[in-house]
Amino acid sequence: MKPAMNEPMHEQQNTISAPVLMYTKSWCPYCERARELLRRKGVAFQEIDIETQPGQREEMIRRSGRHTVPQIFIGEHLVGGSDDLYELDAAGGLDPLLQQR
Repeated sequence: MKPAMNEPMHEQQNTISAPVLMYTKSWCPYCERARELLRRKGVAFQEIDIETQPGQREEMIRRSGRHTVPQIFIGEHLVGGSDDLYELDAAGGLDPLLQQR
């Protein structure tokens, strides 16, 4: 899925294959925490702000079954929220997931 014109795409620094999509709100501290980890790892990610694109909120809920942000997908795999992302990284599962094609 390509980002729409109004969706920010963050630059990729490493050779990471799996696309990363994060549903967010601009003021959300958990979203910022997730952004920080992804940036530190040099991961390109697409962000969809569900406040500026209200229809995307329903899409996020349909895909994740959750109502809170962030909701992070790596490829088609639902990681979950910020805490889930950090737990996955601490367990050594984030990098292999990011490198999947």
